Amino acid sequence: MTELVREVSENDQLRADIYQLLAALLRSQPSAELLQFLTNLEVDAQDDSEMTKAWLSLKLAANQFTSEQLEEEYFNIFYGVGSGEIMPYGSWFMTGSLMDKPLALLRQDLQQLGFEREEDVKEPEDHVAALCEVMGTLILEAPGYRQLAFYQRHIGSWIERFCTNLAKTPSAAFYATVAQLAKSFFEVEANEFEQLQLDIPVNCPGSEAEKVEAEKIEPTTSELAS
Repeated sequence: MTELVREVSENDQLRADIYQLLAALLRSQPSAELLQFLTNLEVDAQDDSEMTKAWLSLKLAANQFTSEQLEEEYFNIFYGVGSGEIMPYGSWFMTGSLMDKPLALLRQDLQQLGFEREEDVKEPEDHVAALCEVMGTLILEAPGYRQLAFYQRHIGSWIERFCTNLAKTPSAAFYATVAQLAKSFFEVEANEFEQLQLDIPVNCPGSEAEKVEAEKIEPTTSELAS
């Protein structure tokens, strides 16, 4: 990122932290240290919100599995023998195919935002974990209109379907709770960005709504049926 570091609210810091947690969980099976962190989470059990229920489910699941056990679950869901049970790529959810126009647009935007691909990373940039990592950074470092544009263009149109599909994959046990947390979080994020869109002045540089709308990728018929 090339933006100057800005003052970050407590809410934005929490959002960024959740994005980074989801990125870690979706990038690979959780380490023993991450599972211990989740097990030790302090969650207000008196709060009956969907997010709290999701945190409690994830906390309980983290106490029931080891990292070694989750290696197989993660492999079956995201890789498998031949193919995994779900495709964790934005292009797939937006167009029904990999390495398509959405990936090219994403690479263009990442370059403009100052993100560089690490040499040892093999996955395409539209992997859901990579997108979560980018959003976590944007929330901490970029102005609201850039966060909004990136979310709308590369995440918002398909992430809820990804979460729903992940929860239904045959191998998902621990990852069903990850999907539950992700779905609850992105529902809150949708409201966050809806409010942000209302708050951004129409003449704010780079925030023109018509540009965002014009560049959205419409899902294909086959993708809608999934």
